Amino acid sequence: MFQSWLNPNKSYKDSLKGSSISHYVLGSIIDKSPGENEEEIFFGCGCFWGAEKGFWKLPGVTTTAVGYLGGTVENPGYRQVCSGRTGHAEVVRVVWDKSKIDISDLLKMFWECHDPTQLNRQGNDSGTQYRSAIFTTTSQQNEIALNSLHAYQKLLTENGLGEIKTQIETTKTFYYAEEYHQQYLAKPGSRPYCSAMPTNISLNNFKSSNYKLSPSIWDNFNWEEKHCVLRSTNSPIDAQNNE
Repeated sequence: MFQSWLNPNKSYKDSLKGSSISHYVLGSIIDKSPGENEEEIFFGCGCFWGAEKGFWKLPGVTTTAVGYLGGTVENPGYRQVCSGRTGHAEVVRVVWDKSKIDISDLLKMFWECHDPTQLNRQGNDSGTQYRSAIFTTTSQQNEIALNSLHAYQKLLTENGLGEIKTQIETTKTFYYAEEYHQQYLAKPGSRPYCSAMPTNISLNNFKSSNYKLSPSIWDNFNWEEKHCVLRSTNSPIDAQNNE
């Protein structure tokens, strides 16, 4: 049975225990439960600093957070995860308003913002914690994610690229990363960094897709430019000015 597997005890590291943290950019609570017309999903696409920024910029995303998922150790810390011995992936938790953005829009961001053909690495970052992964919270999400994978694999093959290594599986317990990692790239003094290596292949319509974002939204991302997400502003994209 699919359900939200947000740890009921929140499982924060010491810096997060006992408090709810406001999103540094969106102002929402990063551990908010999905509302009546919202859903959550978790994406692993290399270092979670740059990945989170890509998702919080999309109109209709109500909150994001970074953390660890898919491993076997309870309450892991960043150094433990980076050791590769806990089995966790660095992931971004995304909660979205279904009336404003569709899961297919989120999957488009996921596939385009990194190279899913790289196994247990992204760019110079190597290790299982940097693996490409989608952790779904409903059976419908799982089906749509698989449909998008098949469609994107076809496009990659047509362009002479390799096999997708992305794992798609049901969400296990998610642990929030330490507070300083949350919305890291938006905070003063942060070190601009993104390990993602986009393929520059765009995902178009696929089975079950129902894009809600205007095509012009994607003009705000130029994956041909090295570390594109670092060169953009931290502010969410204004949907009204991109219609």
